[in-house]
Amino acid sequence: MIDGALLLDKPLGLSSNRALQEAKKLLGAKKAGHAGTLDPLASGLLLILVGEATKFAGPMLEADKEYLATVKLGVTTSTADAEGAVLEERPVQVGAEQVAAALARFRGPLEQLPPMHSALKRDGVPLYQLARAGRTVERQARRIEIHELELLQCAPPILELRVRCSKGTYIRVLAEDIGAALGTGAHLAALRRTGSGRFHVRDAATLEELRVMPNRRSALLPLRVLLEGLPSAELDAAAETRLRNGQPLKISGLEEGLCALYRADGAVIGLGQAQAQGILRPLRLTQAAEKHRKTL
Repeated sequence: MIDGALLLDKPLGLSSNRALQEAKKLLGAKKAGHAGTLDPLASGLLLILVGEATKFAGPMLEADKEYLATVKLGVTTSTADAEGAVLEERPVQVGAEQVAAALARFRGPLEQLPPMHSALKRDGVPLYQLARAGRTVERQARRIEIHELELLQCAPPILELRVRCSKGTYIRVLAEDIGAALGTGAHLAALRRTGSGRFHVRDAATLEELRVMPNRRSALLPLRVLLEGLPSAELDAAAETRLRNGQPLKISGLEEGLCALYRADGAVIGLGQAQAQGILRPLRLTQAAEKHRKTL
């Protein structure tokens, strides 16, 4: 069994699941998943988790994301992106100062209403299926945060933006809202994810590059890299055994929250949850470490 993470540069036109299956086949992996879906019309960084790495999807999904977005002013669509039917066209007469003033309104914490054309579910049914059937249902606005919103190019009706945002942010909705703020309407014409947490698309491989690699598994990042940046604790064999048996540990000096757990040799045991007064409880533990423990 192989364990690790692949930074994949997903091409346009391919669903995240199709890209996952292609990468899984090329790597010869039995178990794989991804941390954060990209629409077929979006390209860029897709984090493929293989083997035991799938247990650490949670922190990857929680990470901030970075995108390069192309926004087309003057045209609104049914899906808020280039895939939808055109709903309305308006003249575009805005300058760089107006655009800059509008963008300033979208930096920081925001309430964002998820679009109907999304994978969120209502009574077990994806919203996009309801939307395709002509139905619209009430959605609850979600708290998001736009950490950075940079205007890279202003050539109306086209705007090129760099966005760094919290998880769950819909760039399509952001594009639509910017168009509304400018009074022109807008939709997302193109999207590329360039970053997810500490990882960047410049370090990613394409499927074509993966196909010609003599040793494809060498492209995998080890488990330890996925957990870098988290508070950590080193456990001896006795403490690891107690934790695996469901017994909480008491370790002084741990800050509350997620904690990466290692053995003295650097092997990853998994993730723990540190609570008040130094109490550490198991959260997601690797089978690889379990097998090693049985051989001690």
